[in-house]
Amino acid sequence: MSEQHPPAQDQFKRTMKVRHLVMLSLGGVIGTGLFFNTGYIISTTGAAGTLLAYLIGALVVWLVMVCLGELSVAMPETGAFHVYAARYLSPATGYTVAWLYWLTWTVALGSSLTAAGFCMQYWFPQVPVWIWCLVFCCAIYLLNVISTRFFAEGEFWFSLIKVITIIAFILLGGAAMFGFIPMKDGTPAPGLSNLTAHGWLPNGVLPILMTMVAVNFAFSGTELIGIAAGETQQPEKVLPLAIRTTVARLIIFFIGTVLVLAALIPMDQAGIVKSPFVLVFEKIGVPWAADIINFVILTAILSAANSGLYASGRMLWSLANENTLPRAFARVNKRGVPLLAITVSMIGGLLALISSVVAPDTVFVALSAISGFAVVAVWLSICASHFVFRRRHLQQGKSLAQLGYRAPLYPLTPVLGFLLCLLACIGLAFDPTQRIALWCGIPFVLFCYAAYHLTHKSSPKPEEANDVA
Repeated sequence: MSEQHPPAQDQFKRTMKVRHLVMLSLGGVIGTGLFFNTGYIISTTGAAGTLLAYLIGALVVWLVMVCLGELSVAMPETGAFHVYAARYLSPATGYTVAWLYWLTWTVALGSSLTAAGFCMQYWFPQVPVWIWCLVFCCAIYLLNVISTRFFAEGEFWFSLIKVITIIAFILLGGAAMFGFIPMKDGTPAPGLSNLTAHGWLPNGVLPILMTMVAVNFAFSGTELIGIAAGETQQPEKVLPLAIRTTVARLIIFFIGTVLVLAALIPMDQAGIVKSPFVLVFEKIGVPWAADIINFVILTAILSAANSGLYASGRMLWSLANENTLPRAFARVNKRGVPLLAITVSMIGGLLALISSVVAPDTVFVALSAISGFAVVAVWLSICASHFVFRRRHLQQGKSLAQLGYRAPLYPLTPVLGFLLCLLACIGLAFDPTQRIALWCGIPFVLFCYAAYHLTHKSSPKPEEANDVA
């Protein structure tokens, strides 16, 4: 049995409000996946197929988030879903989920810093990329270590820039679609004709299955609400509201953006541009389109790096709080910041950054593949944890009225969410460019399970679930 200690949870400052949570989640989601990958998905699945893929992705996000909502309101803990997996599935599963999620954001941190350096080279080509990487590394680190409130404010403004750009894009693009704004080259307004110009599903259904992980990965970051649950004021009121508003805005932003992109960019042009956003702005005739998009992508990258360092640091803190890592990682300073956990995660991000420079075709590609696989694996664990949590809650003689927030349509919600995430993982096997995610991800999961059992000769049984409100 591990020694009893007062939960470090109480040492965190509950300074996050609804606007911080919503922008933290949006900041983690609206990134290079939306700005770059959408063009690839349109070229692979067709315009209508892309809309269908994103609608399925939006459904998966809603299913996962309402499952997470019920769990996080009942148990508002920093670290969230790996604690739930340990409690309701198995300690080894919780351990594996934590390391998968830590790796996801640490790898993303390294790639974000590299991408931010390339963005700055657009304006300052004579300055080496590594200098910008170092500058942004210091800035993101300082945003995270000064205080949780300072981090949340920084993330709020980072995300606000992206949100304003997305709204402007949807409004301008929608106006151009239906002829309210003339196209720069004088071509007639396409309306919705491009959506079926090559047929509803020109390449069949299989490409939709193959791109499900890419779509889910584009939506990843919504689960950051669960990570921040322990640092939120009045979580029983704030978390359900943040989840509802985040999912609603994501569906509007993503589906609206994809609809505009698919309507204005023909399928045979979508895959040949770096960012489909630039092409649309140029078609409409927006001046300085490339500069605007470069700035927005820079803020998107820095926002993702900011969220990533926060998430990976809290994961290390939570592992230590569960006595899986040395207790030093669970210490927080007087400002409520887990300084050692954040510092080690920052070093991990720098190692990922170095690997992206030294071995871009080997080490970093493999880590990035695991990163995409890991997000879907974490979502699988959230759905499974919620399924078991509700059953145990009722088995203990407690009523549904005692739950501060209830996921609708139980048990359909966690079961369907689990099956759709599993289907996305299966889809990876059919895409040669993404198959490496399975070859790397599955051995990594097995390694984590083996490491847990080797380092934990006697594991506590999951009866501690009975201390849930």
